[in-house]
Amino acid sequence: MTRRHTLRGDGLVLRYGRSTVVHGASLTLEAGRVTALVGPNGSGKSTLLRSLARLHRIDGGRAVLDGGDGRPERPISLLGARRFAREVTLFAQSRPTPDGLAVGDVVAFGRHPYRRGFGGLSAEDRRAIEHAMSATGVRDMADRAAGELSGGEMQRVWLAACLAQDTGVVLLDEPTNHLDLRYQVETLDLIRDLAENHGVAVGVVLHDLDHAARVADTLLLMSAGRVHAAGRPADVLTTGNLSDVYGIRVEVTEDPRTGRLRIDPVGRHASRARPAPDRPDTEEQRRENRA
Repeated sequence: MTRRHTLRGDGLVLRYGRSTVVHGASLTLEAGRVTALVGPNGSGKSTLLRSLARLHRIDGGRAVLDGGDGRPERPISLLGARRFAREVTLFAQSRPTPDGLAVGDVVAFGRHPYRRGFGGLSAEDRRAIEHAMSATGVRDMADRAAGELSGGEMQRVWLAACLAQDTGVVLLDEPTNHLDLRYQVETLDLIRDLAENHGVAVGVVLHDLDHAARVADTLLLMSAGRVHAAGRPADVLTTGNLSDVYGIRVEVTEDPRTGRLRIDPVGRHASRARPAPDRPDTEEQRRENRA
């Protein structure tokens, strides 16, 4: 049973060598909500997410995880590896393709924090694995060799392994990369399911601003290692904010039919008016043109 957690970073400073890449960023991943990190390449969003997964050293500030079951919050650096892996999982941008293993075996990696010694899978392990494979659409390929899969298929297999870990916090770094349109949409729906139906605190890095607007409850727009704006998608994804951060004119409107934000970067050729095709409006006009 997934416990409800809040993972918080306060004033995080992150470096690569002597270069500071994140300058005092703060964010809170709340149970039952999706927080999306967006911004240009090199803005620090993936590094910030990795620091919350303990894969990048925190040079300043602190990251804490609440107890979720009545226990007080604790710095994530003080949690044992097994305990942390039962509470937080990360879907990374790139993972190796495990040759010689079937898809079902790869998904079973997600249950490693719960296994004791060389014991086999428990009934709970098998339930979590089956649920994760079904949710990500890889159940029918459970017996296939992982080395035979396409990049997009392997992406979904690793996502299934993360879900099988059954944690209260899920961190996702570019989960829609390499996926076709159908699985991009299904992955976004799955992210919403994790938050709404299971009370998971989700943090996700996305490049696609339309995806971010669709899936997020809270957005962090990052620029040059700093949080440029944070809040509701409609308050963050504005023409002014996006034009400032991306260095290009970006127009933001609301679709009157769906209420969704529509984000339109304006390139150099956008002002060129394209002539409308000559399409007669009536059957009489079409007959005249054929004469």
